Amino acid sequence: MPQSHDRDLHFMQTALQQAALAPAVGEVPIAAVLVHEGQILASAHNNRETTQDPTGHAELIVIRQAAQLLHSWRLTDATLYVTLEPCAMCAGAIIQSRIARLVFGAWDPKAGACGSIFDIPAERRLNHRVEVAGGVLERESQALLQNFFRPKRQGTALKHDPRA
Repeated sequence: MPQSHDRDLHFMQTALQQAALAPAVGEVPIAAVLVHEGQILASAHNNRETTQDPTGHAELIVIRQAAQLLHSWRLTDATLYVTLEPCAMCAGAIIQSRIARLVFGAWDPKAGACGSIFDIPAERRLNHRVEVAGGVLERESQALLQNFFRPKRQGTALKHDPRA
C-alpha cells in the first residue's frame, strides 16, 4: 500500500478524472471517490442538473452506493475524496455514515462546511469525528471549476452589457 500522501494524490486524481466527465452532461465538475481498504467502492460526479434533484451531490451518491455495496450504512474505515470542500448537507451525511477520513481539493468560500464557512467535522458536540485534509490537488480542482464557469460568466456579462 502506498504511503498516505501518495495514496491521497492517487485517489484525488481519480476524483478529478471523474469530475472532468461532468461538463459533457451539463453538470458542474465536482466528483467524489469513496475508498475502503485501499479499493474504490464508488465514484461519481454531481448529477443535480441531470436528475433535477437538489441532493444529487457526488458525496451523497457515492455514500449511497458504498452503503448498498457493503450492506451497511456505517462506512467506518472509509476515506472520501472530493474535488470541492463539502457543503453542510454533505458534511452531515459524512458524519452520519461514520466515514473515517475526508480528503478534498478546493476550498469553497461560499458553501464549504469543512473549514470555510462552517466546520461541521470539528463540531465536538457531534457523536462522530472525521479526520479532514483539505487542499489536496487544490489548483487542479479549482481549474476544473473555473474552466467550467468562465464561459458561463462571460456569456452572462455579454447579455447584461449596457453598451450592447
